[in-house]
Amino acid sequence: MRDDFCAFILSNGRPDKVCTYSLLKKAGYSGRVFIVIDDEDKTQDQYRELFGDRVLTFSKSDIAKRFDEADNFGDRRSIFYARNACFDLAEKVGCKYFIELDDDYTEFQFRVGKNLEPGYCLISDLDAVLDAMLRYYESIPAKTIAMAQGGDFLGNSGNASWLKRKAMNSLICSTDRPFEFVGRINEDVNTYTLLGRRGELFLTIGAVQLLQKQTQSSSGGMTELYLASGTYVKSFYSVMYAPSCVKISLMGLAHKRLHHRISWNNTAVKILNERHKKITSENRG
Repeated sequence: MRDDFCAFILSNGRPDKVCTYSLLKKAGYSGRVFIVIDDEDKTQDQYRELFGDRVLTFSKSDIAKRFDEADNFGDRRSIFYARNACFDLAEKVGCKYFIELDDDYTEFQFRVGKNLEPGYCLISDLDAVLDAMLRYYESIPAKTIAMAQGGDFLGNSGNASWLKRKAMNSLICSTDRPFEFVGRINEDVNTYTLLGRRGELFLTIGAVQLLQKQTQSSSGGMTELYLASGTYVKSFYSVMYAPSCVKISLMGLAHKRLHHRISWNNTAVKILNERHKKITSENRG
């Protein structure tokens, strides 16, 4: 793997459950890997015992002072802080590019076959996949690009060759294209809706996806925060940041729950082809 790139696994409070670390090697990743924790984590010593100098620590209070948490609750159980810290940490370890990963992934998959037909197969050469994603990222002005998640295909399971104007979870970023994650909860949705309306480009690559453990099924990480606040509070952070395009709605079929719903017509800025430009006497040339 190219030496200007590294993988950051964002973790908290569960040093013995960093599934993504072993999965990276299993999937054929040979590059640099770091475990990112905060200085308020009570299990810091256990992380260092298991991962040694691969552990990077950042100041949570420093991030809280520099970035918009969107509330005054004083509860810092959130990945928001680690996401924003990664840009500084990348410069610290000498990498221009990095990918932010959660710690609970179980598989990396292709959503298409060799002839682009719908299907599934495990990724065994993650270096090649990430290199291709990086080369694509370098060729476009996107702030970040991401792998898809299983939920992205609901209602569209046969089409994996698309790009979506969102980016969540596994985020490829560059120190040359910094941006701020906003809102202590639902930080990824808050960010791509807020910045998307300003013309910034966030993309999900549909041909590859990750699988992870079900939210709230594993202790530590963000689980306690979600259990304490509920999905209504979680989703409403995005409404606060982008009320013109995000609302609270019911999601699901048999078991409905409150969740955010995005109006993409109001979210992603459209670029019209020049052929639609109205010719007037002033711009006729």
